[in-house]
Amino acid sequence: MTYAQAIAFRMNQICEEKNITLNRLATISGLTQSTLDNISKGHTKNPSLRTLHRLAVGLNMTVSEFLDFDLMNETIFENE
Repeated sequence: MTYAQAIAFRMNQICEEKNITLNRLATISGLTQSTLDNISKGHTKNPSLRTLHRLAVGLNMTVSEFLDFDLMNETIFENE
């Protein structure tokens, strides 16, 4: 598991729970569809804090809430 995969998993998981498409998330977060597609597919290896903040706000969360999930907390990530 990589950091990028964990972020992608979390973003996709929350979108599914809230019934939000990536297109809708792009609109409400102020990020581009291509940025979210790259995160979703794991192509973005290290999303910036600014991007994580916009994602969290778009999902009506804090960055801390967005990053606080079992997979992130229990995984030891390899150097990417």
